[in-house]
Amino acid sequence: MTTSAAGPATTGPASTAPATAELAEVARDWLAQDPDPDTRAELESLIERADADGLADRFDTRLEFGTAGLRGALGAGPNRMNRVLVAQAAAGLAAFLLSREDSPSAVIGYDGRKNSHVFATDTAEILQGAGVRAILLPRLLPTPVLAFAVRHLGASAGVMVTASHNPAADNGYKVYLGGADDGSQIVPPSDGEIAAQITLVAASDVRSLPRSGDYEFAAEEVVDAYVTETAAVGHAAAPIEFVYTAMHGVGWETARRVFAAAGFGEPSIVAEQIEPDATFPTVAFPNPEEPGAMDLAFARAAAVGAELVIANDPDADRLAVGVPAGAAGGWRRLSGNEVGSLLGWRAAERLVAERGAASADQVTLQAGTLVNSLVSSPALAAVAASYGLDHAETLTGFKWISRAPGLAYGYEEALGYLVDPAKVRDKDGISAAVDFLALVAELKAAGKTLADHLDEFALRFGAFASSQISLRVSDLAEIPRLMARLRSTPPTAIGDIAVTSIDDFLLPATEGGFGDFGSNDILRIWTADGSRIIVRPSGTEPKLKAYIDASSTDGTASERVDAAAAKVAALDAGMRSLLA
Repeated sequence: MTTSAAGPATTGPASTAPATAELAEVARDWLAQDPDPDTRAELESLIERADADGLADRFDTRLEFGTAGLRGALGAGPNRMNRVLVAQAAAGLAAFLLSREDSPSAVIGYDGRKNSHVFATDTAEILQGAGVRAILLPRLLPTPVLAFAVRHLGASAGVMVTASHNPAADNGYKVYLGGADDGSQIVPPSDGEIAAQITLVAASDVRSLPRSGDYEFAAEEVVDAYVTETAAVGHAAAPIEFVYTAMHGVGWETARRVFAAAGFGEPSIVAEQIEPDATFPTVAFPNPEEPGAMDLAFARAAAVGAELVIANDPDADRLAVGVPAGAAGGWRRLSGNEVGSLLGWRAAERLVAERGAASADQVTLQAGTLVNSLVSSPALAAVAASYGLDHAETLTGFKWISRAPGLAYGYEEALGYLVDPAKVRDKDGISAAVDFLALVAELKAAGKTLADHLDEFALRFGAFASSQISLRVSDLAEIPRLMARLRSTPPTAIGDIAVTSIDDFLLPATEGGFGDFGSNDILRIWTADGSRIIVRPSGTEPKLKAYIDASSTDGTASERVDAAAAKVAALDAGMRSLLA
């Protein structure tokens, strides 16, 4: 989801006075239609103090509707998440849906963040008032339940009010489409068409929008059906002692029911993080990928002698897995690529079993497609090749992964996994948790450990290692400058490793040969040792990102692991020097 950066503020009394007066007038117009006392007070203070910078930051631009919807900091004005902006978005979505069908419907969900329930209720009232049948989920629930409900109820669209794992000050508005879109997140041209309708709405006062309190509440049956179908993903072949944390989000109530229904019983919980809390008091960022975010879970696991840690992010669409660190002691989080590759191997085994083949060698026809984002590990491609299955890469984001033809399993390295596409067409941290628990239980029943399984993966498919560089900038213009520099002076080596070729995804698809990727600001660098580096701007943060992947198929499992890790370390150091 993208946000717009404010333009530079002018300086000096002569230049700021007219601009401040003009912005103050725009702010007063916004204030007149804002029903929220908090954002009203914020605006009144800015106007009273003639705060040119504060007003410019809120009114010089607006949050862009794209990459599945809206996301940004809570606050007043069109460049923040607030009730006026959400009302405009809801009315624009209603107009879009009514342009597509005579009697559209939409289901709305919300998480435990500040104003999530308010934004969801506003959306239901405005959709219903516009003539769209609006169905509000019965209480705060995980994003995967909303994604499930779109398909389960046959709705034309779905709205989830969440900022996922963003900081506490943020909220967001994620949109799904039913029908031919099969419950996936919006993609072009739909996002642009909705944005155009929102622009039309924004030209008028939201107080004139018709509202209705006659929206429906979804029956509890929707949640029950999600629990039943998700529990069917896996079962407990052996008892597993595991710890669960909801990261101050909404996952626990639903995950608890799913774990019980699948036979895994009650996990030990991180009590400090188990209930929804919009302030996220125990973590700097409510993202399991962030350093320290899983420390309480690891401490709990050590205290109770657990075998595994399961963590969801605040809206439970992502999964993080913690495992004992081995001889060194302590705990470590498996990377998204490690979890994604293991679950992909499991998906391939399921596909083979479904075809009734006695072994992978007997599979001669395609039985399904394993899918990962472009920046995720090449390991899944190796799994697919071994089993004679199709493999596909997409642009980053599950709005693309979920639309891959023949999708049987999909993942991205940022802790997102889709293990049951017949149920949900989005990443789902609860169904992925069940699948991973089932894997560990099966290994335990067979007298094996997860460490054994990782070694088996390295021996069968090769060892794969990854790293990521995130270069945060204070000046957004620095990102295109860096990308332009890499294009104008392509590197001939990364450290001591020669570059063999560079794919530029800005080229038209017919020139670059990247199928449906189109034109995107991405560079893919190949090196002489077969490794790969992908460089691209972040879609959600002021960062330039570099994804480094290497592999090895020589020697024992441990030798392969060490060799792949050494390649990545060398390339990581080389890229950091190159980007400095």
